[in-house]
Amino acid sequence: MIREKIEELRRQLEYHNFRYYVENAPEISDFEFDTMMRELQDLERAHPELSDPNSPSVRVGSDITSEFRSVKHRFPMLSLGNTYSLDELHEFIARIEKEAGPTEFVCELKFDGTAISLTYEDGRLLRAVTRGDGTQGDDVTANVRTVRTVPLRLRGDDWPPYFEIRGEILMPYASFDKINAEREAAGETLFANPRNAAAGTLKQQASSVVARRGLDCTLYQLAGDDLPFTNHWESLQKAREWGFKVSDAARICRTAEQIDAYIAHWDEGRHALPFPTDGVVIKVNDFAVRRQLGFTAKAPKWAVAYKFKAEQALTRLDSVSFQVGRTGAITPVANLEPVLLAGTTVRRATLHNAEQMALLDIRPGDMVYVEKGGEIIPKITGVDLSQRPADSKPFEYITVCPECGTPLVRYEGEAKHYCPNQGGCPPQIVGRIIHFIRRKAMDIEGLGEETVELLYENGLVHDVADLYDLKAGQLAELPRLGEKSADNIIRSIRGSVEVPFRRVLFGLGIRFVGETTAKYLAEHFRSLDAVMRATREELTQADEVGGRIADAIIEYFADEQNHAIIRRLRAAGLKFEEEARELASESLAGRSFVVSGKFSRSRDEMKELIEMHGGRNLAAVSANVDYIVAGDNMGPAKLRKAEKLGVKIISEEEFIAMVGGQEAPAANGTEADSATTANTGGRNNGAPAATEGGDGEPVQQGELF
Repeated sequence: MIREKIEELRRQLEYHNFRYYVENAPEISDFEFDTMMRELQDLERAHPELSDPNSPSVRVGSDITSEFRSVKHRFPMLSLGNTYSLDELHEFIARIEKEAGPTEFVCELKFDGTAISLTYEDGRLLRAVTRGDGTQGDDVTANVRTVRTVPLRLRGDDWPPYFEIRGEILMPYASFDKINAEREAAGETLFANPRNAAAGTLKQQASSVVARRGLDCTLYQLAGDDLPFTNHWESLQKAREWGFKVSDAARICRTAEQIDAYIAHWDEGRHALPFPTDGVVIKVNDFAVRRQLGFTAKAPKWAVAYKFKAEQALTRLDSVSFQVGRTGAITPVANLEPVLLAGTTVRRATLHNAEQMALLDIRPGDMVYVEKGGEIIPKITGVDLSQRPADSKPFEYITVCPECGTPLVRYEGEAKHYCPNQGGCPPQIVGRIIHFIRRKAMDIEGLGEETVELLYENGLVHDVADLYDLKAGQLAELPRLGEKSADNIIRSIRGSVEVPFRRVLFGLGIRFVGETTAKYLAEHFRSLDAVMRATREELTQADEVGGRIADAIIEYFADEQNHAIIRRLRAAGLKFEEEARELASESLAGRSFVVSGKFSRSRDEMKELIEMHGGRNLAAVSANVDYIVAGDNMGPAKLRKAEKLGVKIISEEEFIAMVGGQEAPAANGTEADSATTANTGGRNNGAPAATEGGDGEPVQQGELF
């Protein structure tokens, strides 16, 4: 009897949730809904043996801290190419029709949120995973269960027993404004835009916080084995029947003129939408034509994202403040009279540097034009001089650090000013520690920016070496951390001593030494001691290291504070020597390569093959390059330079033959529109860690439609 009562309440609540949040047509009052929900919760508490992870009661979330484990995508979530040009879009359409004949397209809004992949088994939500790098992402199932527009159990009975559906977790403008108002009142940092707010919310460790933030979810792409559809439009209509929220704005278009009209309509109509969108995605409708067109290494050839041009608004510049980065770089920030721009309220914008400010002759009190570059970062593009106050005076750039008072310096050839007080300027110290723990450096999990700031404010860390002296008990006493989180952080810190030398070198945060440069330095010198002893001339003999980078390295190791940190890191057991690499062969020994364009595998895999067989990867075309491995859409500038220098250009197939036909794993024809397909449109967010076009292992069965 109790079981039947609980199941009936669940069915009723699921139905009314769907009517309210998906169909926007409620049939009962909030009071009646809440009364049923309380009855269900009371019964579930009294009968825990009847619990169900997909019960409507999970919508309220939990205060229990959850850890996010990494999950590999069964079907890689690839990115989309994008364009801002109708001419380029027409070329895309013409290419498809030349190969496939008259073609039917589906046009959809390009949602500006955070990508998600939902897996359903036997009609129930099994798992929700973020896009991550396209190959694997974070399991955020507990948080996604709180999103009211995500069905926990599907309607009907004709859904496949196991499938995935991709889409976008969005934060509506109303939720965004409410959260930022609350954060401002509490003196907390404001979210920059709804996309950041949605992504940040989805990674909250307490699902009860997620439940209160009013996220939304729109789905637009199915993936699975033997899906019973012949085209994309049919799959969308069926997904809607199953209870998914699918955009009503999608349309079938059969000509370029119809596509242009759709874009023109939503370029204007987007301003009335309750959620952010920054473009239109155009996809081939017919799945057979999609299979015929295929993929590049990173994206489907049957879809493209057209991005709307940046919006502009006029508002008053109230004041200018200054931020200090981890390298001491000073960035001026405009504090603006709040103005609505591309659906969000903009209060701040970057001013870049003193030269840019002088070029614009920008002054507090001016009426300024603000744009969003790529619909994300606000920037000032001009001044309305007709409204400049009569008593306005030219802006005087600061001469001392706003954080520590140290006189600023400006290095030759640099546009920015710098604070040279690396060891005593708080934001530089905190910034270096945050850089050190990054995934591409030491990959210390559990430590985010807020936690690092908390450690610094409580006197527990003053440099990166202090991390290795931390005890779990010290962390457990801090706000928002408990014993479990503290133990996990300490375990990750201890595990980071196994990180290879090249990433340790990158993690040190030497100015201008990025991930690639650190790798070349490690390969060339083989140990940190050798790098530290090297002269300027010796440093520039390493690949990709010029005079400016060499000077920065010498300056870093001339600082006794840095020597002291390195001694402590060495004592903690970090790797300061490059381990010998076992080669598959030496068939490419002594030869240098530049990899350019798109291939059937990722460029990282191509570069890995080069190194596996004894070759060297170079980033730029020069006389030192022996071969250019040219893929689709190789940059014309590189091609011209290669031809001028007489560098031999080879295809992917010719390259594979050079290494004896040995291939690296590559993603094959799995269709994906995924997260970035309608989210970032190939922004890198285009390549992993910047955009994120992902590649994965071959998918043996199934297609992502």
